[in-house]
Amino acid sequence: MAISFDQVFGIHQHTMRIRNDRAEVIAGNLANADTPGFKARDIDFNTALIEQAHLKSVDNLPHMTKTSERHFDITDLEEEPQLTLKYRLPYQADTGNGNTVEVNSERMNYLSNNIEYQATMRFLNGRISKLMKALQSGS
Repeated sequence: MAISFDQVFGIHQHTMRIRNDRAEVIAGNLANADTPGFKARDIDFNTALIEQAHLKSVDNLPHMTKTSERHFDITDLEEEPQLTLKYRLPYQADTGNGNTVEVNSERMNYLSNNIEYQATMRFLNGRISKLMKALQSGS
């Protein structure tokens, strides 16, 4: 009996990618904290997860046959689409240089994202450990 990663890991495999991408965006914000005119960006986790679920449902559609050259081919879609970045609204007024990065807020967001990433890693490691035990006992 074949087991797919979706059955074993569920949505957690997709959350890892989103959390990793979000960490990169927040790190970019922190790196540009002193850049005049830089606008802080972020990935909305819930929206990104909904986008991932939608793409997964598109992948499960039956194969479509093109009857015209003008029809779209769903296989032409990117496998790893870029997540939607949104500009973050600052809590404090503009300091005069147009930069919207608030270092303390970015650090807290990075720390929170890191904790959630680690929790997902622990969950996935537990799943992998259970699979390994099942495979070892089955042989």
